[in-house]
Amino acid sequence: MRFPHSRRSGFHHTAFYCLLSLVLAGVWLPRVTAATQPNFIIIFTDDQGYNDLGCFGSPRIRTPNIDRLAAEGRRYTSFYSACSVCSPSRAALLTGSYPKRVGMHRHVLFPQSNYGLHADEYTIADHLKSQGYATACIGKWHLGHHRETLPRANGFDSYFGIPYSNDMNHPDNKGKPRMASDALWADQETCLTKWKTPLFQNEEIVELPVDQRTITRRYTDRAVDFITANKEQPFFLYLPHSMPHIPLYVPEDAYDADAKNAYKCVIEHIDAEVGRLADTVRELGLADHTYIIYTSDNGPWLQFKNHGGSADPLRAGKGTTFEGGQRVPCVMWGPGRIPAGTSTNAFTSTIDLLPTIAALSGKPLPEGNTIDGFDISPTFHEDRSPRNEFVFYSANGVLEGIRSGDWKYLEKRPRGNRNRAKGAKPVTQTFLFHLGEDLAEQQNRCEEHPQIVARLKARMQEIDDEITANARPVWRKPAGS
Repeated sequence: MRFPHSRRSGFHHTAFYCLLSLVLAGVWLPRVTAATQPNFIIIFTDDQGYNDLGCFGSPRIRTPNIDRLAAEGRRYTSFYSACSVCSPSRAALLTGSYPKRVGMHRHVLFPQSNYGLHADEYTIADHLKSQGYATACIGKWHLGHHRETLPRANGFDSYFGIPYSNDMNHPDNKGKPRMASDALWADQETCLTKWKTPLFQNEEIVELPVDQRTITRRYTDRAVDFITANKEQPFFLYLPHSMPHIPLYVPEDAYDADAKNAYKCVIEHIDAEVGRLADTVRELGLADHTYIIYTSDNGPWLQFKNHGGSADPLRAGKGTTFEGGQRVPCVMWGPGRIPAGTSTNAFTSTIDLLPTIAALSGKPLPEGNTIDGFDISPTFHEDRSPRNEFVFYSANGVLEGIRSGDWKYLEKRPRGNRNRAKGAKPVTQTFLFHLGEDLAEQQNRCEEHPQIVARLKARMQEIDDEITANARPVWRKPAGS
């Protein structure tokens, strides 16, 4: 979609004099001011599955603080991340665009990567900073570790966190242990002896390796300090936790030596820290003009079993375009503005957050910048969403499918020669699911509905063609520098 151009509308003389009389009488029309502008907090966890919160049905993970946000706010049960892996999903959230539109669709960045999100991209932080908001990114960035691509180049006043995933080593990603194991969990000090993940303050490394046992709590400490320091002005806090991405670590008071409970410990620790953050907002009297959005960057990393989460009842997880890979838990909280104790199945996505926040802040997005998101603030009170379709790209940026209404079409091309007889041609698998009747994606209905398949296939290609034609470049490190 393209931002609508502003249009002037004339006043009838009678309406003008009515307005003038109100002004002269001292009755002012409502307007957004610095005192009434809402604050925004986005809590973005890493690899948390659809079923990994109590309020989303987890049978064993206790999350009373996030459940309280849900009880005081609204659960979104049909909410999608824009990709099934880290870097593309983060680029999409901040820019309101499919990752391919901003050049960030080809899997994830590594310590040796020489590109990142271009500073010319217009982010949530850019939009709010232009209105005088204080802006901070605290947590995992993963959109480029070079100075030109870090948070302060993309609208944030300050940054504290790790620049990429916590299973990556500075400076060349070499010398790593197996990414997740019961042995690493048993010896929590391995976060210092086995890993070389850096901690950044703005553009400088301030701790190497970062102590991952305490990082979730330290993120929250910084977040609480930021909120407290800016309680008298509007603020935007982007808090992308680096957990529960593997390897898993927690502080001593949250630790359970039984490795079967490793993932459970990490989520429950995150929940406790969310409670601290939310309590700060309440205690400072900011609840009536603060929005908190809690969600995940993609589905759970199922191959790591007790070190990964659950997407039940959805199919598959991280790295796939099945529902378990991109349908994620989402809670939105805004007392007095978002109805308490409610739930919606409105079709929504992380790419809708930029235009939604812009609408709530009272300032339109700039003209001429094409994005893919919609203002979903009407879904606070109704189930109808302005979004009716959504395209899916693989973890490597290959177009794989589309959801239109309740129908979802996927086509999966084989990778390499695996499971293929010698000389046999690769066969693309196609799937058609009706999510309203088959949320678990078990009934392939391609043969029953060839016309729907043809329509969806054509539509997803049409959308991808437009995105490809208008894609914007990433920042690239100059050769020889």
